[in-house]
Amino acid sequence: MGMTASQSKRSEVRGDLHSIQTVASELGISTRSIRFYEDKSLLEPQRVGSMRVYTRREIGRLQLILRGKRLGFSLREIKEFLDLYDVDSLHLNQMIHLRDRVRARIAELDAQKEALEQTLSELIEIERQAGERIANAP
Repeated sequence: MGMTASQSKRSEVRGDLHSIQTVASELGISTRSIRFYEDKSLLEPQRVGSMRVYTRREIGRLQLILRGKRLGFSLREIKEFLDLYDVDSLHLNQMIHLRDRVRARIAELDAQKEALEQTLSELIEIERQAGERIANAP
C-alpha cells in the first residue's frame, strides 16, 4: 500500500532534513553551486527560519541535475526533465523525453567522436611525415 502525497510530504518534513553545508559535502559540490541551481528554479528547499533545509526529494533532484550536467545536458534541458518528473505521476512522459534527449546526446557525441578520430588520424600522419623528414635530414 503506497502513501498519499500528503503522507509522503509529512514523512519528508519529519524525516531527514539536511543543511546546505551537509548536502554540499555529501555530493562534493560547493554551497554556491547549490544556490545557483536554486536561483535557476531547479531546487526549492524548505526553510526553517532563515536556514535552507533539503529533503531527500531535493537531494534526489540535485543528484539528477549533477548527473545531467555530467552527461552534457543544458540547464534548460535538465529543468524540462525535472518539470516533467513533477507533472507526470507515472513518469511516462519523462521517460519518453529522457529517451529522446539521450538519443540526441548520443548522436552529438558520436559526431564529436568521429571528428576527434579524424583529427587524431591527421595528427598521426603529420607526426609520421615530420618523423620521416627528420630521419632523412642531412
